Amino acid sequence: MTERIYVSTTIPYVNARPHLGHALELVQADVLARHARQRGAEVWFQTGTDDNSLKHVLAAQAEGVPVRDLVSRHAAEFAALRGPLDLSFDDFIQTGSDPRHRPAAERIWRTCVARGDLYLRQYEGLYCVGCEQFYRPAELNSGRCPEHGTEPEVVSEQNWFFRLSRYAGTLHELLSTGRLRVEPAARRNEALAFIAAGLDDFSISRSTQRAHGWGIPVPGDPGQVMYVWWDALCNYISSLGYGAGGPGYRRWWLGSDRRVHLLGKGVLRFHAVYWPAMLLSAGEPLPTDVLVHDYLTIDGRKISKSGGDTADPVALAGEFGTDAVRWWLLREVPRVGDADFTATRLTGRANADLAGGLGNLVSRTVAMVHRYRGGVVPGDGAVTADPGAGELAGLCLRVPGQVREALDAYDFRAATAAVWQIVAAANRYIERAAPWRLARAEARRDGDIGETGEAAEAAARLDAVLATAIGACRCLAVQLAPFVPGAAARVAAQTCPAELPATEPVFARVA
Repeated sequence: MTERIYVSTTIPYVNARPHLGHALELVQADVLARHARQRGAEVWFQTGTDDNSLKHVLAAQAEGVPVRDLVSRHAAEFAALRGPLDLSFDDFIQTGSDPRHRPAAERIWRTCVARGDLYLRQYEGLYCVGCEQFYRPAELNSGRCPEHGTEPEVVSEQNWFFRLSRYAGTLHELLSTGRLRVEPAARRNEALAFIAAGLDDFSISRSTQRAHGWGIPVPGDPGQVMYVWWDALCNYISSLGYGAGGPGYRRWWLGSDRRVHLLGKGVLRFHAVYWPAMLLSAGEPLPTDVLVHDYLTIDGRKISKSGGDTADPVALAGEFGTDAVRWWLLREVPRVGDADFTATRLTGRANADLAGGLGNLVSRTVAMVHRYRGGVVPGDGAVTADPGAGELAGLCLRVPGQVREALDAYDFRAATAAVWQIVAAANRYIERAAPWRLARAEARRDGDIGETGEAAEAAARLDAVLATAIGACRCLAVQLAPFVPGAAARVAAQTCPAELPATEPVFARVA
C-alpha cells in the first residue's frame, strides 16, 4: 500500500518580511516532501502565514496603514518564497483571509466546549506581545522574555481557558512511549519536563478591545477573540477542510500514515503539548512526528524580525543562487545546536562542494565523453560498467538507504554527507582510472600486433571508465534532487541522454 504523508511547517507572523530562519524550516520541509515523493509516497506539503496577531496591529499602527493591508503585503512575500527557494508546497494558507480557516477554528472551539474543556476565568499574568504568550516569573531571564529580551507587560482580564491540566497524564504517556514522536530526543525530554512540572490551564482568548478587534471572534462571546495561538494551530487541519469535514481532511489527516510538523525550538510547547491536548479534547488524531530545529544566528544572536539581526533569503538567492542557499542550510546546519550564518560561509560551502566537487566531476566527465567518444555514452552508462569501480558502485547502492535513514532521523547534515560520499568517490575513481592515459594507449592502434592488442584493451577499459563515471553522475542527479533540485536537474540534463549535449557549467563559482 502506498504510504501517505502530510508535511507541514509552522506559519510565521507577518509583521515584517521573511528572513533566513524562515527559509531553513521551509527548505527542510521541502526536502522531506520531495524525498518522500521520490520514493513513491503520496505527499501533501503545506505552509502559510499566521495573520491574527496583536503584533500585526502594532506594526500596522507604527506604519500608519490598515492591518489587513500590512498582513496581505507581507503574506504575499512569504508565499513568493516558492520561487527563490525552489519550494514544492501544495498549499499555502493565510489564516486572516482564507475562507477555510475560521469555520475550522470555530468547530474545534465548539467541540472543546461540548467536552467541558473551556471555561471563563479572571486572570492576571505576565504577557510577551512578541511571543503572544503568558510566562511564569520563573520562566523569565532576569525578568525578561527568554526569546525577545523584553520585559513582559502585566495583563489582567477575563478570558476563556482550556483545561490543559486534564490531559497531563495522557500527554506524558504519548511522548514517553514515542506514540507522539518528538525529535531530537533533547526536545522530547524538554517537553516531558514541562509536563512533569505541572500543566496549568491556559488562556485561549483575548478581549476584543485589547486585540483592537483583530482576530477570530469567540463563538457566542463577541467581547472576546480567539488567542492567536489557538487559531493558528488549527491551520494544520483548517487548510484540509476540517471546518466542513471535507475530503482533504479525511485523506490527509485521518487517512495519513504520518502527520509531520516541522518547527523551531521556541514553539515546542505549543506543538508538543498544547496542540495535542486540543486534538485530544476534540477527539481527533494527533500528529505523528514533531521535528524540532534550533536557530540560525548572526554573530551568536538569533535571526529574527524583531531583533534586527536578519538575512534576506530572496536577496541571498538572487546574489548567490538558490542551490547555494539551500545547500548551506542543509549541509551546514546541525541536527542539534544553533548555526551561525555568514555570507562567507555560504559561498565557501557552495564553491567547495557544488562548484569544486560536483561541478568539477560532471564537467570533466562530460568533457571526456565528448573528447574520447564524440559525446556518445558507451554502453548503457551504468555505474557497474567497470569491475574495478567496486567502492563507487557500492556507494551508489548504499547511499539511498543512508539518506532515507538520516532523513527519518531528521538529520539533513547526515543526509547530504551521505550523498557527498558519491561525489568524493567518483572523483577519486577518475583519478585512479586515469582515462586520459587510457585514451593515449587507445590511440596506438597502428603499431605492431602487441600494440594493437593493448590499444583494444585500453579502448574497452576507457569505455567502461567513462560509462561508470557517467553512471555515478546519473546517480547523483537522483540523490541530490530533494536537496538541490535545480543543480540536480542540470546534472541530469548534462549526463542522462545517451548522446550528451555540449558541456555547460553545472554550478559556477560564486563570489
